[in-house]
Amino acid sequence: MTTLVNFSDVPLVERQHARQGTFRAHSMLHGHEGSPGNFFLQLSRTYADFLSPRHRHNFEQIRVQLEGPADFDRDGVMESGTLGYFPEGVFYGPQSISGESLTLVLQFGGASGSGYIPEAAFQAGVEKLKGSGTFEKGVYRSTRADGSKYSQDAYEAVWEDLNGRELKYPGSRYQKPVFIDPEAFSWRETGQDVGVARRHLLSATEGELRLAQWKLAPGSQITLEANTLVFVLQGQGHTVGRDWDKWSALYSDASPLTLAASTPVVLLEIRLPDISAQADSSQATPALEQTA
Repeated sequence: MTTLVNFSDVPLVERQHARQGTFRAHSMLHGHEGSPGNFFLQLSRTYADFLSPRHRHNFEQIRVQLEGPADFDRDGVMESGTLGYFPEGVFYGPQSISGESLTLVLQFGGASGSGYIPEAAFQAGVEKLKGSGTFEKGVYRSTRADGSKYSQDAYEAVWEDLNGRELKYPGSRYQKPVFIDPEAFSWRETGQDVGVARRHLLSATEGELRLAQWKLAPGSQITLEANTLVFVLQGQGHTVGRDWDKWSALYSDASPLTLAASTPVVLLEIRLPDISAQADSSQATPALEQTA
């Protein structure tokens, strides 16, 4: 099945989150709840009041900086146009925003099989923990039954409460996040069609996670593998009988995805890894109906 979400059809919604500051987002695509490879793709808008402490996750992230910079302190600054790969288990940040920032954020289950909490379940988990503690600057603070106070990373606190066990982080395959400047890569013809070029940006997770950009001339087309996310960086085109334009997102879970360009087009391809064979059921995140 192919899913197409046009940016113009998705409202900007303000919602609570586990960090500090105003957070508004366009929710674009969701994966399969309860599966090790579940994902959530969103366009997030943050402001100068945003702050996230140095932390790590048991899932993976791809970020594309679309507008404004995002400062990750010792890890560097993502300027507009920069892509970032944040592997599971790797510490990063603290993160701050100097003014206003728009970022494409993809969060998805990694090779550890820990999965990814559905957004609705996570929101419910935050709301529940507010009844017994507070979220301050990306940290959850509460009091134990014996009266002693404690604090822990906000996402970690929600995850552990939803799953009823300690979050065990996977080992760090990388020392730090990987920041990518696509303009430093060369376009290469692929032979798929006249007027089509590709630049490969990253392979990770045993090579199954792949990031690349495609450039299509008007009238040309490409076909991508199943389990691939596509984000339209520039231009207009069509697929499965529907039109798409800038900042639209597409996903095909089980069949190849064909995209045809109507204008000059630049696409971001994110080939998601098939981690079903590596999944660790002892760490996998339950589906929404089990956690909400």
